[in-house]
Parts: sequence; C-alpha cells; structure tokens
Amino acid sequence: MSTFIIATVPVHGHVTPLLTVARNLIERGDTVRFITGSRFADVVSATGATHIPLPADADYDDRQDWSATFPERAALKGIKAIRFDIENIFVRPARSQHDAVWAAHTAAPADAVICEPAFGGGALLLGHPIHARPPVLVAGVLPLSLASRDVAPWGMGFAPLRWQPVNHLRNRGLAAISRRTLAGVQAMADSMFRDLHARPMPFPLLDWNRQADAIVPFTVRSFEYPRADAPDNLHFAGPLSASGSAAPLPEWWGDLDGSRPVVHVTQGTIANKDFGQLVGPVVRGLADDDVLVVVSTGGRPLDTLPPLPANARAAQYLPYDELLPKTDVYVTNGGYGGVQYSLRFGVPIVVTGGKEDKPEVGARVAWAGVGRRLRSEMPSPAALRKAVRVVLREGHYRAASQAIAAEMATTGFDDFTRVLDGLAAGTDATRRSGNQRSR
Repeated sequence: MSTFIIATVPVHGHVTPLLTVARNLIERGDTVRFITGSRFADVVSATGATHIPLPADADYDDRQDWSATFPERAALKGIKAIRFDIENIFVRPARSQHDAVWAAHTAAPADAVICEPAFGGGALLLGHPIHARPPVLVAGVLPLSLASRDVAPWGMGFAPLRWQPVNHLRNRGLAAISRRTLAGVQAMADSMFRDLHARPMPFPLLDWNRQADAIVPFTVRSFEYPRADAPDNLHFAGPLSASGSAAPLPEWWGDLDGSRPVVHVTQGTIANKDFGQLVGPVVRGLADDDVLVVVSTGGRPLDTLPPLPANARAAQYLPYDELLPKTDVYVTNGGYGGVQYSLRFGVPIVVTGGKEDKPEVGARVAWAGVGRRLRSEMPSPAALRKAVRVVLREGHYRAASQAIAAEMATTGFDDFTRVLDGLAAGTDATRRSGNQRSR
C-alpha cells in the first residue's frame, strides 16, 4: 500500500480523468488524498479518496460565465489568449496550490504527488530539495506542452512541418515570439518561485512538466508530435478516463439501427452555454442529409437547444460506451478528453477552433489524419456539412482512427501504475535523473 496526493485545478475536464486514477488506486488498496475545488467534494469522496479543498483564492467554479468574470478575454485570440489564461488560471493560483499540497504532505508524507499539467503549484513543488519533497508525476488530459525545436510553442496550434530544416527555422522564430509575449507571465512566475525558494524559476514556465520526475499524458504516442529531444521520463498510458457512463438510454435509442450514418455532436459540459457555436450549425447544415444527428447537451436542459430537424435526436447525457460504436463521425469543439474517447473507439472526428488547449487538439487531429479541422470557433453550417461529408466519404480518416484505437487497446492503468510505483519506491530511473534537475 502506498499514499498518494492527487492535485488538479477545479475544472471538470481536468478533474474527471484523475477521478478514474483515484478510484483505481483505492481499489488496489492505496490511500489517496485529492486536492481540488470544493464543488468536486462529493465525486471525489465517491471514489474512496479524501477530498481536500483548494484555498479560496485558488478555487473557482468552472461552470461560471467567464465572459462576465474576465470580459477582456473574449476578444483575445492565439498566443494572447493563451497568455491571459496562463496568467489568470495557471500562475496566479500557483502559490496557494503549492501550499495546499505541501501542507498535506507535511501532515502525512506522500509517496508521490500526481499533478495534472495545468496545476501551477506543481512547478513550485519542484523547487524543494529532492530529499525533502515527494516525487512529482504529471498526468492528465492536455496536449503535451514539452518545448522542442521539433514543435511550435504550445498554444499556437501549429503542427510540425514535414521538412525539418524549415520546421526548425519556423519553430525558432515562433519560440522567440512566444518568449516575448509571455515575458511578463514568466517574470510573475519567477517572482513567486523566488519568494518561496530564494532563487528565480530555473526553467521556462510552459516547460515545467519536463522537470517533473515523470510525465504520463493520457493518450498514445501516435497522437502526439515526435520530439527528438523528448526526455526519458516521458511515458504514455492511453486515455484512462475513457470509462462507462451511467446515463440511461433515451427513448429514441432504437433509431440507431444502422440504417443511416450517425453523426454525434457535442460542446461538452463546460463550453456549452451557446449552442450557436457548434450544435446549431451542425443540425442545420445536415438537416437535409441522409444521416442521424445525435446531440448531447452536456447536462443543459433540452429546451435550451435550437429547433431540431427531423433527422436529429438529443439527450442531456449519453452512454458513450454504447453510443460511439454506433457513431460514424464525432463533431466536437476540441475537448481533449472527448477526442481521446472517440479515438478509443476508432471514430473519425470533425473538430472546430476555440481557446484554451483547443487549437492544439485540432492541430493534432489534422496531423494524425484522424479527421478534419475547422479553425473557426463558430463555423458555418455549410463548412460543417462539407467537413462531415468528406470524413464520411473518405475512408482514410476512419482507418487512421482505428489504427490509434488499436494502439490504445494495448495501453491502460498498468502502464500508469508501473511508472507511479517506480517513483514511489525510489527505483525508477526517471526519479534518479530528476534528482539532478530539481536540486
């Protein structure tokens, strides 16, 4: 039996996959303390883990209207939007996040801390001497942010170019732009790190994951950009969060009889305040096509949907383990967890643009050949109709998705715990290499 601390920002899509980790660790006899927002207390407790709320200044409700809280955010795009989110969601809460984890570890030492990539407090934990802190493993559902000459800076949504000399030249220029744009945020992080450890942060803020003792993204290698300089502590465990849903079957479930292609569209559980962004254009664009459009509102009442045509069906939640095997195209606004879930079943994807990590998700969908990417956050019905038709017609998208599904089938929780247990026992080579980085 081991003792672990799981720490995550209070965002549904970040918490959910680590609930799966907590449940599995509890079932095998480990002790788990789960540090996250107060609104997740019940779902954390349901796993058997002990919930520890984040301090008030690091806690927030991700269901709130961000446009009201941060009205200036709506007009931002690209790296400027990334800068805003890094400063306000990643950096500012980091000291309080760190203090919560450190207090829990001091009260009852943990064999390892599992942080998700957006938990800024994890970067501050790494400043403690290696003998004084627990091993830190970074895991979760975000596209990998490891800096490399082989990839563009995180957040820009640019896939690698095929010809490496040009790719390296482009990435070097983009990295210079990113450094200038994020200089103020890096200075803020340096100041916070210096206040705690009496020295500036010894690594770029966006590359903090590289400094951890292990990195285990919840995807497979073929859905992530290759990096010749990837660290030895990088591992892949597949989409651990993809699990069954207790959602009941809707009364129209029998319509999914295979007589026509099924197109599933959702805006997830958070970015679903305005169905005019994706759901509305999809149902309008496909209204005259011989397909069945299946809508999940992510919990919002069905009467908040726009009028549905005769070939559309809707439910608040749907059992994905049963829906996705019947789905021919998955249409999404780029939630990473949903994309991984779709790929687990070999379903090709149409993905639209957006903020947060969505440009990176869309770029990977196109790069991996598993679907079509529309860069607009609010694409037209005609653009969506064309993209769906192309994915339905051209079988290489499904073939690429099925190849990733086959790779995912070879991964699982054992891959994750092999790395975690190695760190906890102090026998993993990544821990030894981490000793030098963290001094």
